Amino acid sequence: MNLLVIFTVLSIVNVIIQTTKSIVTIKCGKSAAALVNAVAYGLYTVVIVYTNADFPLWEKVIVTALVNLVGVYIVKLIEEKTRRDKLWKVEMTVPKTRAETMTNNLTMYAIPFNMVETTSRWTIFNVYCATQKESKLVKEIADKNKAKFFVSETKSLI
Repeated sequence: MNLLVIFTVLSIVNVIIQTTKSIVTIKCGKSAAALVNAVAYGLYTVVIVYTNADFPLWEKVIVTALVNLVGVYIVKLIEEKTRRDKLWKVEMTVPKTRAETMTNNLTMYAIPFNMVETTSRWTIFNVYCATQKESKLVKEIADKNKAKFFVSETKSLI
């Protein structure tokens, strides 16, 4: 039973670190990614040793599945809660017949935008979303008005 407890604890820590490693490797710089990878793979070696320990395979499978289910969920939940809002630019194209409705919808929610009427049958809206809530509203407005759109995220100039 002691081996199972140690394996479970090591597996939980491993899943949390491995999930964090994936996020850090994508979102952070070289130093942070290298450090987290070193810790993750160092601990993974220990987990592999305990995976070969003498207790039933079915216990290892259940522990591994459950700690992955819980560990990944927890890390992603923490990532969601700590995510800072970014400024997003949403460029939407709607038929000119829907331009007034689109303008009214965006104005009603005080979402900043500008618009350009083209010489063809389209109107282009440049919408600026400073929060996740605004982004969701703009997506709903775009869908409701059958807008074609693309989104760009603010990037650092440095």
